[in-house]
Amino acid sequence: MMEHQIKPRSGSRRRRRRIGRGNAGGQGTYSGKGLNGQKSRSGKGPRPGFEGGQLPLIKRLPERRGFTNIFKERYSLINVGELESYIGDKPITKEMLRDLGLVKNLKHPIKILGDGDLTKAVIIQADKFSGTAKKKIEEAGGKAEEISN
Repeated sequence: MMEHQIKPRSGSRRRRRRIGRGNAGGQGTYSGKGLNGQKSRSGKGPRPGFEGGQLPLIKRLPERRGFTNIFKERYSLINVGELESYIGDKPITKEMLRDLGLVKNLKHPIKILGDGDLTKAVIIQADKFSGTAKKKIEEAGGKAEEISN
């Protein structure tokens, strides 16, 4: 193959559309804007979500109201009952919880909740504990250690 035989890949070089330059170009008369109305005029159209005075969808659906707080702390949750079968002589750490598959990754802090029963004494290290979880761990003779990042 020689340099003068090189062609661009098909579909990689599109021609610019010449809008409003006659009907032969395929974008004549209304230039793809349809008939009259606010959206056919120059300048900015109505704001996103505006439905011409009708109550917008975002206000009609109550579960879509408000906003998402991007600073909200999201925890990986584990119940004390789930830890019962993994208790050994070593303390249960965050890394151990990840290796056991109880936590997907350590991106989020871990919180231990109090659902289920605990019969053996164990030392558990996590970012947070609920009141009932702490109580159940200590009643079983264990220790709940809060660690901070």
